[in-house]
Order: sequence, then structure tokens, then C-alpha cells
Amino acid sequence: MRRFAFSFLLLIAAVNLWAQPASAKYAPAPTDKALLWKVTGNDLEVPSYVYGTIHMIGRDDYFLTESAKKAFESVKHVAFEIDMEDMTDMSKMMPLMMKAFMVGDTTLKDLLTEEEYAQVSEHFQQAGLPMMFVDRIKPMFLSVLGSGEDMMSFNPNAESSMVSYEMEFMKMAQEREMDIDGLETAEFQMSMFDSIPYSVQAKMLMEAINAEGGGATDQFDEMVKLYKDQDIYAMQSMMDEEGGIAGYEDLLLVRRNRNWIPIMEEAMKQRPTFFAVGAGHLGGEEGVIALLREAGYTVEPLVD
Repeated sequence: MRRFAFSFLLLIAAVNLWAQPASAKYAPAPTDKALLWKVTGNDLEVPSYVYGTIHMIGRDDYFLTESAKKAFESVKHVAFEIDMEDMTDMSKMMPLMMKAFMVGDTTLKDLLTEEEYAQVSEHFQQAGLPMMFVDRIKPMFLSVLGSGEDMMSFNPNAESSMVSYEMEFMKMAQEREMDIDGLETAEFQMSMFDSIPYSVQAKMLMEAINAEGGGATDQFDEMVKLYKDQDIYAMQSMMDEEGGIAGYEDLLLVRRNRNWIPIMEEAMKQRPTFFAVGAGHLGGEEGVIALLREAGYTVEPLVD
């Protein structure tokens, strides 16, 4: 289950970084290098906070600023994209795992050429995943399920492992007995990918496999560097250059951001909240920061 939960976070990470061009009126300026943003105004008595995460990062690269720690400790409620406690609940994860499979009797053999299928088979066998296991899994999920030895060996207790910001925040929240919520459900996130044809997902899978030998690690390292610099504008620019899922950005990012705003507003009215969402959701004219400003809130970057 740990491998599934980790791969699910990687899949959402890929989606979260497909961002939109910045708006001159509401979007953060290129010089606003911050992951933590304070939300005030609209009759809020106490500030709430929005923090941009990178869903997975090397343990040695993980950091949390003093401002972020203070902001987190000032509230009693944390909200993630999904309720992270669900990711450790077997009764909720089992049905979710079933949604990773393609509907009907479709298999990868139906979506790939013989040459591509042989390449995919070799790739996953090297990752310790036999084709009899992966043959009916949705290609988009597979694109991260076998993405690298370090990632696949994820262990939150291992010193050399990858770290999930969401898992770290969840542990901090549990230690402080904070209320934990999600802006949407894991079931909803999984269902989004059903709107993308399997043939398109299969192309993504092949691109992901081919990229592993051609600079994918360098791209990830550069993204981590930009994240540590808190440069959300440069992160967006990098992802714009790399491209995303053409034609599906509205489904996977924009509509979700807009759906979150009324939920965030209701949460902030009830009590100050720390929102931890992918950094790719923050910037741009359809990003969370711009949409909150458009709704009348004052949203300011906080840097140490």
C-alpha cells in the first residue's frame, strides 16, 4: 500500500505543476519568491495561510522555514488537496487502488505496439513489477509507478529516502491534535484521469519511460533547486517549456483551483486554516493566489 500511496502522490505532483501564464492584475509577480502566503481581509478575524508544496523531495533537500513553522503552529486546522489521513487508512485505500485499473478488458497490449510493449515490459521488470501485475493498470498511473529506484524505495523512516511534504505536515498536525481535511477526495482525483483517453495516457507512459534515460533526473533536480529558491514563477516557466497534457489543463488544474476557493473561504470563516497544496496551484491568473485576491482577500508572501 505504501508504494501505491507514494505513486499516487507522484501522479498528483505531475498534474499540479502544469500552471498557467501569470495575470498582471492578481497573479504573484516574478519577484515574489515565496512558498508561504498569508490570507487576510473579507472580515477574517485571524489570518489563514497557503503553503506551496512539492509532493516529493529528497530528505536532504527537505526544508521548512521558520515563518512556515510559526504559521502552522498558529492554527488548529490544516487542509490538504486530499485528506492525508485517508492515505494511511487501508479501508479507504483498497477501493482507491481498484480505480487504478482500466475499465473493461483493456490491457496495455491493446494500446501499444509490440516494440513499445516489449520496452514497457523490460522497464517494469527492472523495477520489480511483472507485466501480469501492471498490464491492466491505467497508463497514466504507470507513468509514475516505476519512475526510478530511489522513488520506488520510498520509506518515510529511511534517512536516504524521498520525503512527502504532505506526510510531514500530517505528522505535525497529528502531534498537535489539529483537525485535518481535504479540499477534494482521492476518489475525485483518480476519476479525473478517466477523462483522458487511454491512448493519450499510453503516449504519456512511453514519453515518461523514454525520458528516464534522457535527462529526467536533471529536470527533477532543477525543479528541486527552484523549489528551494521558492521561485514559483520559474517553476511555472520550466513546466510550460516542458509541456503538459495539452487540452487537459483546464480539467486537471484550473477547474480544481476554482472549485477549491469556496471551500477555502468557508474553512477560513470558521477558523484559521493552513492550506498545503502543490506549488503549481499557486501562481498564474487561474492560480489559488490570484483567485483569492479576485474574491477580495489580501494575499501576501511571507519570507524569512
